[in-house]
Order: sequence, then C-alpha cells, then structure tokens
Amino acid sequence: MAPTSSATTSPRRFIAIDIGGTKIASAIVELASPLPLVSNKSEVPTPARSGSKAVVEAVFESVRRCLALENEAPAAIGIASAGVVNTETGAIISATDLIKGWAGTPLAKLVEEEFGLPVATLNDVHAHALGECTYGAGKEYGSVLAVAVGTGIGGAIVADGKLHMGAHFAAGHVGHVPHPLAAGFPCSCGASGHIESVASGTGQVDLYNARTSANEDQAKSGREITQRAQAGEALATQVLTDSGAGLGDAIAGIANCVDPQAVVLSGSVTRSGEIWWSALKNAFQAGALPILKEIEILEGTLGSDAPLLGATTWAASKLEGVENER
Repeated sequence: MAPTSSATTSPRRFIAIDIGGTKIASAIVELASPLPLVSNKSEVPTPARSGSKAVVEAVFESVRRCLALENEAPAAIGIASAGVVNTETGAIISATDLIKGWAGTPLAKLVEEEFGLPVATLNDVHAHALGECTYGAGKEYGSVLAVAVGTGIGGAIVADGKLHMGAHFAAGHVGHVPHPLAAGFPCSCGASGHIESVASGTGQVDLYNARTSANEDQAKSGREITQRAQAGEALATQVLTDSGAGLGDAIAGIANCVDPQAVVLSGSVTRSGEIWWSALKNAFQAGALPILKEIEILEGTLGSDAPLLGATTWAASKLEGVENER
C-alpha cells in the first residue's frame, strides 16, 4: 500500500470500487457502528471490450467522482475486482477474456500512483463473501462457504473473519468443479464440463437451448427460464431442477472437504424461485456427509452492497496492519 496523501484524511471513511464484467460500482463507505454507512453509490458500464487501459481509466473516473463529494481525503481505497488477484501486490494475475487484457494489470499500483492514497485489492467474489460474513447473512457463523451465482459462479471460504486465499490466490472457484451435467459444455475458463457452464445464469440458458431444436423458442436469459417455469412449462421446470441440483451436488462436495458452519448463496440466480431452491437443497442433503447435513444454507442479505463492504473491510484491515508495523 502506498503512503497516505498529505491531505487531512478521515480514518473511518473509504472509497469502495467493485469492478465486474458489465459494470463498475463505486461508493463512499463509513465504518460506523453497528453497521457501515454506504452512500453516494454509482455505476458506470465496464468498457470490457476496450481493454484494461480503458477499464482502469473508468476506475479512475469513479474514484474522482467519490473524491469530489468528500471534504477530507478517505483513509484508503478498497477495490473488488473480477479475476484472480494477488492480494499482496494488488495485481490481476489471471482472468478470463470477459475483460480484454485484464490479466497482468497492476491495478493497485496504478490507482495508488494516480491518487496518492493507500489501495487494497481483492477478488470481487472474495469481497462479496467478506461483506456477507462481516455484516450480512454469515455474520453469526465462525466459518462460511460463500457461493455467488450470477453470470458465472464464484465462491470463497471465510473462517474466523479471514479469507482463505489459497496458494495461488484462487481459493473458492466453486463454478469450476467438474460435474456430469456439464459434460461437453464449454466453460468460461477454457475447459469444459464445469458446473458453471450449466448452473450459472448463462449456463441455465445454454442448458435450456441445448435441449431445444433450432425451430423452437429458445431462451435468452435465466429470468426468462424462471418465468417459463412459473407458467408451468415442463422444459424450463426441468432445467431449473437440473441446474439447481447440479450446483447442490457441487456445494455438498466442497462442504465435505472444508466443513463450514453455513453456506451463503448470493447472486441473480438465487432469484430462480422455489423449484431451483428445493432442487439445490435436496441435492445438498443427498451429497453431504451425515454429520454435515444440518449445515444451514442461507441467502445473502446485502445484495450489491456486499462487495463494496467487503472491499472496505479488506482495505481497513490492510491499513491497520501497516499501522501496527510502525
């Protein structure tokens, strides 16, 4: 982390940035008691196809917007980002092509140089999990397996308030667990047969359309599939059942390895309705070890605030670590 700016800083106020494949969200977060205060939220489209330089400039603009609203410099900038993030250097060390040329971007360094403020960066799903486990659905549990199910599927393991990063900063890739339902389906990571390719929002669409003929009415979104299922369509109902059960299988397998106290699910696909939830929970029960069948499966409560709060929590902890070293 870079030295703080020479300007007067507010020790409890942070700028939080959440970089996804489709949007960049920003906010000012104050670490107040009992809950943080999130204000001045804003979103801009991610110029993903224009490449990393354009995305970094969009991040700069988001930070500038927040700074213009503040009388004092914030304590630090917390960034949640798509891709595998080296949390020690703040660089993107691996990424899919969702954001063109994102891998290799020294994100924290660039933001630090631009604004002269401390910057802490972590993966967006890791940030989402840290937010939920600190302030949301997982806050009462000592260990949580967090799963984010949206356009893709990500995850994280949090124990005693700390993220498990793994040897390569890649722990928690729930979506990249192989599953028979996904056999032959290409995954965003370049492999095939991973559960994400049939159980994410886009995966549900691919699974549905693979089961239709060319002249049949194909689905365009996971929401559309949910609506068709609610209207009684048999194919949509089966797709929600199969994709939910497949993800439940995968989560049970991971839970059998890491033994969390709870599982927290977030993301747009969690709004797929009772058909999906029942299939997921039943599959989890069928696959979990007997002693783990009572693990609670919870829905996240923080929505889009979760990664912003997680990024702030991460930045505050890194800042505290620097202060303690002095």
